[in-house]
Amino acid sequence: MLGWRDSILSNQSFQRFVGNFALTRPIARRRAGALFDLCAGFVYSQVLFSCVRLKLFDQVADGPLNSAELASRLPLSVDATLTLLDAAVSLQLLQRRSDGRYGLGSRGAALRGNPGVVAMIEHHAMLYDDLRDPIALLRGDVGAGQLAAYWPYAANRKSANLPRQAIAPYTVLMAASQPMISQQVLSAYSFRRHRCLLDVGGGDGSFIAAVAAETPKLRCVLFDLPAVADQASERFRAEGLSSRAVAIGGSFLANRLPEGADIVSLVRVIHDHDDADVMTLLRAIHLSLPIGGTLLIAEPISGVRGAEPIGDAYFAFYLLAMGSGRPRTFARLRDMLTEAGFGDIALRPVAMPMLASVIAARKSDIDVNQT
Repeated sequence: MLGWRDSILSNQSFQRFVGNFALTRPIARRRAGALFDLCAGFVYSQVLFSCVRLKLFDQVADGPLNSAELASRLPLSVDATLTLLDAAVSLQLLQRRSDGRYGLGSRGAALRGNPGVVAMIEHHAMLYDDLRDPIALLRGDVGAGQLAAYWPYAANRKSANLPRQAIAPYTVLMAASQPMISQQVLSAYSFRRHRCLLDVGGGDGSFIAAVAAETPKLRCVLFDLPAVADQASERFRAEGLSSRAVAIGGSFLANRLPEGADIVSLVRVIHDHDDADVMTLLRAIHLSLPIGGTLLIAEPISGVRGAEPIGDAYFAFYLLAMGSGRPRTFARLRDMLTEAGFGDIALRPVAMPMLASVIAARKSDIDVNQT
């Protein structure tokens, strides 16, 4: 049946017919447009990158400006400015206003209100460079690129020794994008029944700060590389959380996890690591938790309905370029959690699975790691 469908859709005569027939023409146009968007996607992304790098959205945030006014504020000629403005309008990043002026479009306004996404757009310059020959990347014919250097803990067995300057860039990026992830987690799970949270790989403490604001009685422990934990300690002091939040430095591949928490969170951690390291981490968490303790995982998951391009295309190639980790389906993560000794494994509904899905699991009564 699918073979028949494929032969019909690829037939040029059929394509001409549905394009000309009144009842099928709208469908043909939508599908043709979607196909062209795939072909032109890189150009669209470069238009967006140019707008962000030139801070074009900030320029018009206080009111619309004409092309000459914008050209005087950008390092571009008037003609080049017009080219960028018209491209941005076509992508709904900008909108034409009266008297030849340009203001924020619906997408541009949304981006300006989300600094985490803007930070990722700037960061993508490294990804584009690493993907300049995607077939060589798939074949493994290219060495470590810019992303591998940007995330120095990836596939690094001595990551605990990384200095502060090595971890600073990615820590800032993760912190910028953390609020939108934290919102997804807090909407899917309440921490109020817990007494102590251990956030493994918690970065500069952004996630703990968000949870602490929602759960005033919760004690919090952050575990991350020593240089990262130092930054988290500074954040906890600055936000008045030092009395109930502490940051501990170490590596889950080399050090025992702190004990005493009844819930452990992994926020955008597992997909960065290969299977063997993930199992090491899951077993370490299982060991640190009491019977009935909870593990919460938040990250993009492969195969989630409505978010397939993010998990199966974007992160698949991003992590390939990074040189560590892979997107995993819920079924695969459930199998790994079960092998590590967890039960009651559930995928919790979230508003935007393209940002992160949330999995909750409980430490089973039977410790499979000691049998």
